[in-house]
Amino acid sequence: MPDTGTARLGEVLADLARRHGVPAAQLAVLMDGRAVDVTAGDVDPDAKFPVGSITKAFTASLAMLLVADGDLDLDDRIGTFLPELGTEPDSLGHRLTARQILSHTSGLPSSLGEQSDAASSPRRYLRDCRELTLVQPPGSGFSYSNVAYVFIGRIVEEITGMSWWDAVEALLLKPLGIVPSFLVRPDPRSPPYSFVSGHAVNEVTGRAMAVAQTMRVVEAPCGALALSAKDLVTFGRVHLAGRTGSAPLASRTVQDMRRPVPGSEPFGLADGWGLGLAVYHDADGDWAGHDGNSDGTSCRLRIDPAHDRVVALTTNANTGSALWDELVDQLRAMDIPVGDYTVPELREQIPFPRNLFGSYANGDMEYVVGGLDGAAATLVVNGEKYQELMLHEDWLFSVREPVSGRRILGGRFLGDSPAGQVSGIQSGGRVAGRRKP
Repeated sequence: MPDTGTARLGEVLADLARRHGVPAAQLAVLMDGRAVDVTAGDVDPDAKFPVGSITKAFTASLAMLLVADGDLDLDDRIGTFLPELGTEPDSLGHRLTARQILSHTSGLPSSLGEQSDAASSPRRYLRDCRELTLVQPPGSGFSYSNVAYVFIGRIVEEITGMSWWDAVEALLLKPLGIVPSFLVRPDPRSPPYSFVSGHAVNEVTGRAMAVAQTMRVVEAPCGALALSAKDLVTFGRVHLAGRTGSAPLASRTVQDMRRPVPGSEPFGLADGWGLGLAVYHDADGDWAGHDGNSDGTSCRLRIDPAHDRVVALTTNANTGSALWDELVDQLRAMDIPVGDYTVPELREQIPFPRNLFGSYANGDMEYVVGGLDGAAATLVVNGEKYQELMLHEDWLFSVREPVSGRRILGGRFLGDSPAGQVSGIQSGGRVAGRRKP
């Protein structure tokens, strides 16, 4: 990549950050054997941004290290390591495997909720999970779950005898030369970590307000890492074809992480999902990666193993997602390929049958589809109301976004559409099962 290209990257990032009200951003690109990075706003290239759920790719990599060493089998029942979940035939500990929780095909709900007692200790969290209602049978389909990655983090701790923090740093990051920061600490008496503050941007006024991080200690394996875009590229190098060297993960192991699980469709998030990594189809091959959103931050990681390319973005605003959407187009226009999820097109609107009205649940999250005769349908998600719920071909549905007023894809109804039988909703990769009409 010529120096003029680097300068142009900086101009593009700065312009997009300004237009989307993002106070600070980092962009790092590895292509044609050369890595470049640029920043926007008053931020150092090595500054650490809360990378949200990209942390899950690191937690999955820890688990795969244990698989490679023979300490964990992907088809092991998780109750072997987490007896709090039970070991009897009808228990979660017996029904779920390591492979299912790594690939989000366990049927576990997205989260356990905000119960203070569950957050008090990992063991209490696990005990409270024993009675969870699965959103679908294990192995039957994809439903994104933070709970699953709390389980993975605890399995890592049980096998290694280390805390998740120590394990991710000693076994994965230190061999890669990455110095991490974390949003939360296992010991509240230890010194606080340093990372860039997230911001909430008002899409009408453009004003950005700093927000605090609300990550719970028990959920650290789901999203507690703070890293730079350069750090993400360093991690992405591990997944490039044929590149092993001193990397902690062997080539075959990372291939398993990128291989899509058959029958798993992460609708709304990606084209496929492996063991800890999303898969994005592109004209010249599949990309792997993960998205991450924390309180007031939005980050992206994309890896093209066939052509030794990695792209990483960190932003400290909730509008970073919209910035990324535009950045992808700009990068492609500069002949910098990048794989990404293409949101399905909303085709012809079709009549909204009343049998779709009702309540759908994913753990503590409730989706209520309602409406009165002669009035437009609505979708209420945990109290937040989305107007003008419309149904389209293939049972996709769209809603009017509350703040911007834009019409956006909301998700899809699941079931037998020709017969009019609905079993659930899939929105943002999460499945909510039909609870009552």
